Amino acid sequence: MTVFARTLGPYDGPLVPRDRRFLVIWRSSRRRVFASKILTAFYALTFAPLLLMLGYVYLRYNLPVLQTLEIPAANLPPVDARFFFHLTRLQGIFAFLVAAFVGPGLIAPDLADNGLALYLARPLSRAQYVLGKLMVLLVLLSAMTWLPLAALWGLENGLSPEPVSGAALRTLGAIVLGSALWIVLISLLALAASAWVRWKLVAAALLFGFFFISRAMGAILNFNFRTTWGDVVSPGKQIVAVWEGLFFGASAGLPLPVAALLLAALAGFCLLLLHKKLRAYEVVR
Repeated sequence: MTVFARTLGPYDGPLVPRDRRFLVIWRSSRRRVFASKILTAFYALTFAPLLLMLGYVYLRYNLPVLQTLEIPAANLPPVDARFFFHLTRLQGIFAFLVAAFVGPGLIAPDLADNGLALYLARPLSRAQYVLGKLMVLLVLLSAMTWLPLAALWGLENGLSPEPVSGAALRTLGAIVLGSALWIVLISLLALAASAWVRWKLVAAALLFGFFFISRAMGAILNFNFRTTWGDVVSPGKQIVAVWEGLFFGASAGLPLPVAALLLAALAGFCLLLLHKKLRAYEVVR
């Protein structure tokens, strides 16, 4: 049959259900995440503190091993809210580094190659496109933050002879909620930088500059005016205030409601930036 004898028509095959179309974007984008060997090695190294703490928790409740090593159990630091606070903070730093490396490469190539119009010319909305890209970071960062920390919390409470207390449940909630807030924020910031700055290295540098400069400005304001309200310009300080409020009930810096409101406003601003930048024709069925 010659080319001229062929007839073209619309696609009449099965369609992915509308509420799951963002998963197509997620599956396509996640395959390129570990193309870099440097990122793969660094991502694996982020689990080293978790593995060390896993061994520590097991050792702390293994009396025969402690007796063999002649280590009094009473001399070991407790596995309490402060223990999980510092571990959450450490994994949060690692999560930011991973987001700064992965995030700028998620949207920028589509915009640079004029591929966004091809995405949105299909039965896919802008919200589904952004959600698919966002899922790449959410899954990647969850696997190194609240998921292993919650498992470590479960191991500690499973080995402990004492019943699970209200304070322990509060610690679990602080781990999950605090980590979730942080990874959503840095994921939205990374996507916004990727959408507005088409060069990956420049977008990553913009993220680092934003956090370091804002932190320095906050420190200067706090020093000059002898206050902690200078942290209103520092998202890094704001998330620490949220974590302290969730873990301990009070923060040494900004009050928890104020810090949470500022972070929510920043996340909303990132969504606005994405809404303004990601514009093309949409055909939604």
